[in-house]
Amino acid sequence: MSDAPIATRLLARFRVALGWVFGPLVLLVAEPTTGSFAVGIALAAAGEALRFWAAGHLNKAREVTSSGPYRWFSHPLYVGSSIIGLGVGIASHSLIVIAMIALYLGLTITAAIKTEEAYLRSVFGEFYDRFKRGEIVRDNDARRRFSFAQAIGNHEHRAVAGFVVAWLLLALKATYNSSLWR
Repeated sequence: MSDAPIATRLLARFRVALGWVFGPLVLLVAEPTTGSFAVGIALAAAGEALRFWAAGHLNKAREVTSSGPYRWFSHPLYVGSSIIGLGVGIASHSLIVIAMIALYLGLTITAAIKTEEAYLRSVFGEFYDRFKRGEIVRDNDARRRFSFAQAIGNHEHRAVAGFVVAWLLLALKATYNSSLWR
């Protein structure tokens, strides 16, 4: 599938599972305050909105997507995930959590990008290289419009559900610690 090293491919493949390891650790260490929670959730919601928008344009493995947020970012799903991570870090009000999230995202997103770009290069060849250089813009008129069904087809509703659960757990911890209401 890819010319990326095996360790990179494994890290990319198991990034979601690793998130299930990092998530409870983040929750354990987090000490949200009212202000950090409010700023963090607003930022993270913007990140999830970007992800949903991107998922509604993405036609995985069938085309090089250049519509929607793909006009500005090669990997808007990962940009959105990074914004969510920043929001969680801010909401957590913990430098340890911020460092954990930076490590997790830095390693897993870098690995995912490397494996995906190697795959896209192997499937689309020079076309993908031209796209990366900015020589190809909006190649496929049929994929210009956002599709809610496409976002669901790309399973972004799972990310939204995970987003909601994560924020509810963080709010529950804050309430339990009484830190959200001080």
